[in-house]
Amino acid sequence: MTDPILVEIVEGTLASVEKEVETAIARTARSPMIRDAHDFRAGIHDARLRKLTGRSYSALVQPIVRDFPIETMKPGDVYFHNDVYLSEGGIGHLPDLCVTVPVFHDGEVVAFVQAFGHHDDIGGSVPGSMPSHARSVYEEGLMVPPIKLWDQGVPNEAALRIMTRNSRMPDSLAGDLDAECSACLMGARRLGELFERYGKQAVEECFDAIIAKTTETFRRELLAKIPEGTYVWEDYAEHDGVDEPRLHAQRITLTVDHAADAPLTIDFTGTSPQAKGPINHAGDYAGGVFLKKWLAPVLRNLADTPERMAELDVNEGVVPLIKMIFPEKGTLLTPVFPAPTNARTFVILRLLGVLAGVLAKATGGRMPADQETIRYTGVHGIDADGQPYLMREVLGGGSGGRWYADGEDTIHVVPDSRNIPVEFAEARWPFRVERLALACDSGGPGMFRGGLGYDKHIRMLRDASYMSIADRSILSCWGVNGGLAGRPFRVEIAGKEMEGLVDDHPVQAGDLIRIRTTGGGGWGSPYDRDPRAVAADVRDGKVSIAGALGDYGVVLDGDRIDEQGTAELRARLRPPADRFFDRGPGYAKLSGGRAYAEVDEL
Repeated sequence: MTDPILVEIVEGTLASVEKEVETAIARTARSPMIRDAHDFRAGIHDARLRKLTGRSYSALVQPIVRDFPIETMKPGDVYFHNDVYLSEGGIGHLPDLCVTVPVFHDGEVVAFVQAFGHHDDIGGSVPGSMPSHARSVYEEGLMVPPIKLWDQGVPNEAALRIMTRNSRMPDSLAGDLDAECSACLMGARRLGELFERYGKQAVEECFDAIIAKTTETFRRELLAKIPEGTYVWEDYAEHDGVDEPRLHAQRITLTVDHAADAPLTIDFTGTSPQAKGPINHAGDYAGGVFLKKWLAPVLRNLADTPERMAELDVNEGVVPLIKMIFPEKGTLLTPVFPAPTNARTFVILRLLGVLAGVLAKATGGRMPADQETIRYTGVHGIDADGQPYLMREVLGGGSGGRWYADGEDTIHVVPDSRNIPVEFAEARWPFRVERLALACDSGGPGMFRGGLGYDKHIRMLRDASYMSIADRSILSCWGVNGGLAGRPFRVEIAGKEMEGLVDDHPVQAGDLIRIRTTGGGGWGSPYDRDPRAVAADVRDGKVSIAGALGDYGVVLDGDRIDEQGTAELRARLRPPADRFFDRGPGYAKLSGGRAYAEVDEL
């Protein structure tokens, strides 16, 4: 039997090394996207390619060992790739650059340290390498299949020169790669010390125990709460950047069989054909192992308490619990090369919500409402010194209301990522940030309100171009169990409303860019929300007086609640029966006037 104390030591060491790698990258990288927005993450894998850490999701080691057998690796080697279609599903779009370093003990590979993140620019047809109207991956930037970037400690200068030559931000790219390679090499040394201290057999037995604990915990504590049966639900991306807006469906048929080795079967049959534009995600590789680890955190919402949910790691232990069935090639999740993928967040973020929705149907609503917490907005142009610049920000939004609490405001789904500090932005780029606040009334009304999005105003000081890669500008984050949908994404430039997908809309000096990100969906009927909570939201500027009256049926006289007026108004406003899902008014625009989908019925 593995020593439980040693398991705790090894588990803590893995978490510490992962955090140390990420801290080193954040302190030494150059680009705002990596250093300031923190849109990157590290991961530790064993020699069997299993993800050991659970604090963050990561890419995969499978494409590296596929092209470079483990027995050929040497200390000091660093491998690199960003090719979506040769990444086994671990890389979603070309700006995500991945470095992988093998860990050695007694001349043998015993583990891997990996880092991947979203970099400023890797070439392609537009600054930032995310052309919203791309029809081919060739428009999106430089594709690099798995290569050896460092050979026994010696950098491959030719490869680095090719990559930086293709980037509009070569200094930032070179600095970021140096930071990531050096941090992963440091992490490999730290893990090597762990093997030196306790020996290969003992440490690998601890790896097995860590993964087995996750498998057993998820099976016993979480999956057991889902009644056996088959459940179907779907949700949609609204725009692919090429065709006119329409419903691009992502469907999950969930089958639960507690006696099976893999209790959950997730079948994506019914997902729409691949899009002409860049919203596709190549997820059907390596048995869907990346998507299994991407989707599994949703299951933590089934924990008994929020505190217990926060304790549960998602590592390779979740993989054997899930079986995935993919449709034939040529869908949003099974695109055929060279289909573009740079806006694949529209699909993989939506899949988190589809799994939450189908689990809500299965569990009577014990899941959070919807959220949309990644979109890219920014400007690019020439600064006062005549140098090109790119400001791109991953602005979050509100999370969905939960069965026990309101949603969180302005969260970012990428772990530890954040908005770019105003002081830094104004010192570096030719604009002023005139407002950075919560977007009043953006959260979906409910017994537990959806979290609020951002309200950000940028005043341009020089002519430039605006860019945006954003979904949920027509469709809203849905509400559940009687909760209502949140407000969608909105951008206005000099009073003109923008679409969600924009490459280079001209903005002039003096123009004001107003960005309002999505609010999360509400949970439970808004007419069951405590009027005192509504009054507190009004005092805090989260809900307007008009919103309190129209969305919650709460009559306020200053700070005082008119209890009789509230009771009478709620009685008039309350519908005969609450709809389980509420998709908001945008759904009718794209569905031919339907208020809800057939799969919304319980």
